[in-house]
Amino acid sequence: MNVGLLGTGHYVPTKVVTNKDMEKIVDTSDEWIRTRTGIEERRIAGDDIDTSDMAFFAAKQALEEANVSAEEIDLILVATVTPDTPFPSVANRLQNRLGCGSVASMDIGAACSGFMYGMVTAKQFIETKAYKKVLVVGVEKLSKITNWEDRNTCVLFGDGAGAAVVGEVSEGKGILSFELGSDGSGGKHLYQDENNQLIMNGREVFKFAVRQMPQSSVNVIEKTGYNKEDVDYLIPHQANIRIMNAARERLGISEDKMATSVKKYGNTSSASIPIALSEAVKDGKIKDNDLVVMVGFGGGLTWGAIAFRYGK
Repeated sequence: MNVGLLGTGHYVPTKVVTNKDMEKIVDTSDEWIRTRTGIEERRIAGDDIDTSDMAFFAAKQALEEANVSAEEIDLILVATVTPDTPFPSVANRLQNRLGCGSVASMDIGAACSGFMYGMVTAKQFIETKAYKKVLVVGVEKLSKITNWEDRNTCVLFGDGAGAAVVGEVSEGKGILSFELGSDGSGGKHLYQDENNQLIMNGREVFKFAVRQMPQSSVNVIEKTGYNKEDVDYLIPHQANIRIMNAARERLGISEDKMATSVKKYGNTSSASIPIALSEAVKDGKIKDNDLVVMVGFGGGLTWGAIAFRYGK
């Protein structure tokens, strides 16, 4: 059975916070942020929008694009580390709000790699014929765990959601290979502390990411039997333009063939890849039969990559 994308969707809050705005909050500068991260602005959700709200908006769009009704979804997977509450899960809330019926639903906590973990989990359930159509969402409201006095981290993060409806696709299409991994010894470099604030050792995370993202990208391509030259589009985790370019250069891909939504939205953790995916599909940057690589890394430390042939 071939498992792939039936539809995608995304949502970002309306409030835009620019680098100039950040200059008023902490001791930083637009030039410093842009040159080191590639970020120019980010979206921040207000008090009236929580994680499950953003998940709902993205999911509705994905269902519409897939031409799939909520009643046809038989499993919901939500990747997030910023749920509305520890329980019920965002997936449970989403199941109720969408009106999916009493289907299985659960959250996945793999930080910025979460959407990769969700997609691979969906693939297994569909291939074993346990479920037919799975809704996978990556969503974060990082603004509620960001320390807005820490200039090293607060300039990086934003809020948003991306979603995908996953199901059976035609021969030759869909997920061709994947890689998932973790290294718990690196958890001390990126975590949420006892005050529920995000703590990051930027230097160590950068070193890990510039090594792991390019390597995972190459690994999944090699597993497919294709060559690096065959890749049509790259969707890396939108964390830092320098890390993203390291993966792009390792694959030998030109700049126009890599998603770069980081400048508009910053690092939205598990929402980053599905937002970039949804935008690329809607903008026509990913076309039918394109070979696409999605790759991410995150707290845990975790990583994941998927190579897929786009199309139904």
